[in-house]
Amino acid sequence: MRAIVHDRPGDASVLRLVEREKPEPGEGEVRIKVVVSGVNPTDYKSRTGTYGSEPDPVERVPNQDGAGLVDAVGPGVHDVAVGDRVWIVLAAHERPTSGTAQEYTVVPVERVFPLPAGAGFNLGASIGIPAITAHRALTVAEDGPARLQPGALDGKVALVAGGAGAVGHAAIQLARWAGATVITTVSSPTKAAYATAAGAHHVVNYRDADAAAQIRGVAPDGIDLVVEVSIGSNADLDLQVLRPRGTISVYANNGDAPFTVDVRRNMGLNARYQFVLLYTVGWDTMAGAAEDINAAIADGALPVGEAAGLPLHHFPLEQAAEAHRAVEEGTAGKVLIRVADGSE
Repeated sequence: MRAIVHDRPGDASVLRLVEREKPEPGEGEVRIKVVVSGVNPTDYKSRTGTYGSEPDPVERVPNQDGAGLVDAVGPGVHDVAVGDRVWIVLAAHERPTSGTAQEYTVVPVERVFPLPAGAGFNLGASIGIPAITAHRALTVAEDGPARLQPGALDGKVALVAGGAGAVGHAAIQLARWAGATVITTVSSPTKAAYATAAGAHHVVNYRDADAAAQIRGVAPDGIDLVVEVSIGSNADLDLQVLRPRGTISVYANNGDAPFTVDVRRNMGLNARYQFVLLYTVGWDTMAGAAEDINAAIADGALPVGEAAGLPLHHFPLEQAAEAHRAVEEGTAGKVLIRVADGSE
């Protein structure tokens, strides 16, 4: 089978196409015929050693997310069957050769979720890390819900920073599906159009001098929950608009501006910060999020594509390096690798 691998850290040029043996599933494992592989920032950060340590010099297959068909199941697997349409998350976590940038991958069954009827493989490969991250960010407030469903966020106002990104896109959609009023911040008219298409009720350019006043104009009592992609740059704006006992969920620090905590202002607000990284949240939390995400998909609340505010960019498997470069360069939308033919 064809697979993309690398055996040393570096830029996208270290990725190469090779032939590997088709893996066999063991106890509690599932083999997936991958149709579409999703590329996320975590994939290139893992490859380059951005997380602070160089990867071990072993052959690795990149990409955590994907969608495809169950091809075989190992002993002890009862919840999925050969032929099931599924989506996968964290395929390569602690499993260097199980990434989705290959024709077949074997993963533990708890990382595999059914793809709802009517949902295509492009959508299945686009949710994974972005949608579960968004779900986690929306469910960590002290007085908020632990799960999402219609009505779960009624009466709440959510501020989604970077609403044109993949996580921001999912956060807008999930928050609106759950009943929140959704405000998002962006940096350009094009990104504003994407965020509006995703379902944001109000869009603010964070570069405007009166951005805080614009947000307060919509939410005079303050923001209940911030989904934050660039905490170093946005910390002051967040505190200007946060309500007392509000929550700031931090899943990234794009731009790498230093983040310092203004103790007095945060104490005055009784503010709560929650940092979000899926690798350590636990599989029970992941499974609950996936169940809610599938319910939202079934309700038609999580579409992707240009009309839904998340343009899709397709690359064939042999151009995986170009796909990774597109993500590193900040391409707006979702980058997908087409591994095999299959229904959209």
